[in-house]
Amino acid sequence: MKPHLTFFCQLETPVLQALFSVPDIAYLGELNASVSLGILDLSQERAEVVKRLNEAGVPVIAWLLLPKEQGHWFSLENADLAFDRYQNFLAWTETNGLQWAGIGLDIEPDVSFIEEFHRLSVSRSRILMKILRQVFDRRRLTRARKVYRDLILRMKADGYKVDTYQFPFIVDERKSSSTLLQRAVGMVDLPVDREVLMTFSSYLRPYGPGFIWSYGQDGASIGIGSTGGGVDLGVLETRPLTWKELSRDLRLAWVY
Repeated sequence: MKPHLTFFCQLETPVLQALFSVPDIAYLGELNASVSLGILDLSQERAEVVKRLNEAGVPVIAWLLLPKEQGHWFSLENADLAFDRYQNFLAWTETNGLQWAGIGLDIEPDVSFIEEFHRLSVSRSRILMKILRQVFDRRRLTRARKVYRDLILRMKADGYKVDTYQFPFIVDERKSSSTLLQRAVGMVDLPVDREVLMTFSSYLRPYGPGFIWSYGQDGASIGIGSTGGGVDLGVLETRPLTWKELSRDLRLAWVY
């Protein structure tokens, strides 16, 4: 059985337009592949790219994101902003007549938290105290989980399938019936139609392939490679995979 491929794309609008301006866009249809498109903005230019993919018969998943100053990814910190972002997305979709195969929620720690953690050597006590406060604040997780679950129900009522893009460590939380990691770093475990585990081996060289072997069997889908674009925090190596590395990861992912 052939795997179903979904290409993640998180590019700023000018580069995005250039990428999808070539005739080769039809090749995505021949592959029966989908595109999960990062919604970095709600511009007319980005809408035109979506329309081009719609016309080519390529299924497009709306990968919802927030502005960097609001955390960029969805987490416990910005749950209240998720509904507003979705409402604005719906208005943009209706105005431009866009078609979506589903909606993706990227669940990761807040950008500011990652930046603080990266500066651990100069603000160690501050970040550790913040983590401790978050670990003991169980109500924060309960409240955010309810907000996101209500949002997911709304999305489904609107006719959308919902994906989450999760760090694989959420699997360990689930197996151990724990919420420690979620409370500590702001992740949240959510019931959705499809969970994609982000096993990006490019961030874990040279041990990346083991990441896929360890968690591949636990995900409905597996994310490999590196999405590029988006927010570059300078925390991890983001050099793209070579073709040899990518083909290796594709073969490993195919096993599951």
